[in-house]
Amino acid sequence: MNELVKELNVENMIYEIRGKQVMLDSDLAKLYRVETKRINEAVNRNKEKFPERYSFILCESDILILKSQFATSNVNGRGGNRYSPRVFTEQGVAMLATVLRSKTAIEVSIKIMDAFVAMRKYISGNLLEQKYINNLVMKHEDEINKIFTKLETKENELKNEIFFDGQIYDAYSKIIDILKNAKNDIIIIDSYADKYVLDMISKVELEVNLIISSKSRLSNLDIDKYNYEYNNLTIKYNDSFHDRFIILDKKIMYHLGTSLNNAGTKVFAINKIEDEMIISMVLNKIVS
Repeated sequence: MNELVKELNVENMIYEIRGKQVMLDSDLAKLYRVETKRINEAVNRNKEKFPERYSFILCESDILILKSQFATSNVNGRGGNRYSPRVFTEQGVAMLATVLRSKTAIEVSIKIMDAFVAMRKYISGNLLEQKYINNLVMKHEDEINKIFTKLETKENELKNEIFFDGQIYDAYSKIIDILKNAKNDIIIIDSYADKYVLDMISKVELEVNLIISSKSRLSNLDIDKYNYEYNNLTIKYNDSFHDRFIILDKKIMYHLGTSLNNAGTKVFAINKIEDEMIISMVLNKIVS
């Protein structure tokens, strides 16, 4: 049992929330070798024994502060469970051991008490610094949330994806998502674009340069009617391109293995190209 407590490094499971040193229900579950829900069930059965100074459920601002100490955004809903974490103070941990009524809980709780004592000595020398951090986090809560959202979005950003025949809507939806990532302008290179492509670019409110072949299926009438309503499309004719590309803000480029109007009718791939030199060469080819 001592080996388990030492291995999991209990001191690193103690956090500063609302001016109190606390432990998460999920971390206590690891130490007690039970499921997290069993801990919460025990508390719910004995609510009178767990006043707020012993245990409380984290609110959104608490979770934000916890993230700053935990160095991850994966706090709320850990392990796939969508619930607000419950935390326990030192007294709450001691009380929890009595209601769980297991030898393991009692033995581990003694070790946890020792960890709380050690942590108090450490925090007493760093309390002002931690309060400053907490206040800073609360003051810039919106900005920090935006950073976490941006990081999560970047992790999920498409780089390479393949679509199979029949995935017409999925392919269409993915292309729309790519177009909506642009901030300033969009360049689409698709020699055989037709009115289906016009439907796509009508979803974005940015300037779009569409590079097409002189043999394109788009007529001057199609283009004039589109611009009469949306007025965001510039057409350039260039017969030197075989493949299809989408370039966002002149710095992010995607290569498509099929014309936009045929996306999803046959197997094709979308690949993100990150080589700045290649992007520059393609842009120069458009101008020339």
